[in-house]
Amino acid sequence: MTTTDRHADVIVAGLGSMGSAAAHQLAARGLSVLGLERFWPAHDQGSGHGETRIVRQSYFEGPAYVPLLRRAYEGWHQLQEDSGRDLLTLCGGLYVGDPDSKIFAGAKRSAEAYGLAHEVLDADAIRARFPAMDPAEHALGLFEENAGFVRPEETILANLDLAARHGAELRYDEPVRSWRATPGGGVEVTTDQGTYGADRLVVAAGAWAPRLLTDLGLALRVERQVVCWFTPDFSTVSYEHWRDLPVYIEETDHNRDIYGFPMVDGPAGGLKLAFFNTFAQADPDAVDRTTTEVETEATRARARQLFPHLTGPLVKAMTCLYTTSPDRDFVVGPLPEHPQVVVASVCSGHGFKFVPVMGEILADLTIDGRTPHDITLFDPTRPSLRVPA
Repeated sequence: MTTTDRHADVIVAGLGSMGSAAAHQLAARGLSVLGLERFWPAHDQGSGHGETRIVRQSYFEGPAYVPLLRRAYEGWHQLQEDSGRDLLTLCGGLYVGDPDSKIFAGAKRSAEAYGLAHEVLDADAIRARFPAMDPAEHALGLFEENAGFVRPEETILANLDLAARHGAELRYDEPVRSWRATPGGGVEVTTDQGTYGADRLVVAAGAWAPRLLTDLGLALRVERQVVCWFTPDFSTVSYEHWRDLPVYIEETDHNRDIYGFPMVDGPAGGLKLAFFNTFAQADPDAVDRTTTEVETEATRARARQLFPHLTGPLVKAMTCLYTTSPDRDFVVGPLPEHPQVVVASVCSGHGFKFVPVMGEILADLTIDGRTPHDITLFDPTRPSLRVPA
């Protein structure tokens, strides 16, 4: 195949979390879209799998994210309606730490800055409301009623279905190997199957994005994470108390923060939780996707500081990949040297909750070169992204 055999208005490289949303929004706005994905729809090789993802608005990462989250929540409801899929569950969220910790204090700062409904609970109040939990005596928790979780695989499938419904051509098992800018302001994209032409390109390749952006000198890092599902001791704390948990994040010393979910798939489904970050660098093509007993038991030991009765068998464990920036903020925007290329691939392990609004932003940037949403924080040219000379 040559460039002249296939030309699209936009090529989307990667059809995971952000790429599927971009393909949906671009096709819905009437552009011809060619989506290229290295794996299968809603695969488990990257960052968009694992059955659940937290959604929350009292954002400890910074108040600047809150307006985007408000728009994202509107988008989650719209995506459910348009797709007919059950995607969003609001079960509340609890963010636990010392009074001056980044998680508790940061969530409180965002909630107060934007008038988000919340409660502050001390350790006794947390135990009374959520009997499965036993936080440290000095801990505080910020409870946010308007938090919960979404289903990532169903979300990606919903966006892919809607993209195809609007006319997008979606090709799987076809990884993008390279791209180049062409005279006149277009792009050529090369895969193992051929070379495609387009007026614009969205790079949403997740853990493989750094390989497509090597010339930019960005200090991006791919990290391997381990996620576990454990069976609690129901004889001590009844199943209903595990089922009725909120989503939760707990901070402790030494970057051993954890996050997790209620039991969403019945007593046999296990309680899903993980370290917030393991900082284990990985090669996405050579990553070890098996998990060890050492890793799962380390996760359990840490989790039992909050859930002392998490003593039953391991149900399952899996790996996923984070692609991170040095400041842990996103990298989203057009490339200054090639404004026809928009980057949307570095979400530093906390991006899935933004999927609906990020699809809008990527469509805005691709079509108009700008967006009404404030994405100053995500600028691909910011100094903190540069590899030191």
